[in-house]
Amino acid sequence: MSRTIDYGNLMHRAMRSLIQEVLQDVAKDGLPGEHHFFITFDTRHADVQIADWLADRYPGEMTVVMQHWYDNLDVGDDGFAITLNFGDSPEPLYIPYDAIKTFVDPSVEFGLRFETQDEEDEDENELETLLDEVDLEAKEEEEAPRKDADVVSLDSFRK
Repeated sequence: MSRTIDYGNLMHRAMRSLIQEVLQDVAKDGLPGEHHFFITFDTRHADVQIADWLADRYPGEMTVVMQHWYDNLDVGDDGFAITLNFGDSPEPLYIPYDAIKTFVDPSVEFGLRFETQDEEDEDENELETLLDEVDLEAKEEEEAPRKDADVVSLDSFRK
């Protein structure tokens, strides 16, 4: 049985850990300077907790902004709880890290994007196709008959 290193899951775990650490710092000290976050998450994730009217309005994914007003930020190991203002109506949310699709801080042009398994499979297939093409080109070069170098006399260009 062959074993492989699952780089995709390792990267996702590291990136989610980074988000957790950033949010813990914000919960402790507030948002520094111009920093603010756009967080897109899957509203269908089993552990997401949002108001029914938000789930109805955003049946697949939702992007929230943490900037000027937020309250009750509570950062845990599996996700974070926060109260955000939706048209003068404060709403509590719970977003598991596994539900996050993108995390962006435009003030410093930083962003993370989490691929779904389908997207990963698509990217993996594209990578395999590219690797196959490169391998095929290398084999064709190896199999192509080598020509001896043509020796050209400079006398043929003289008048």
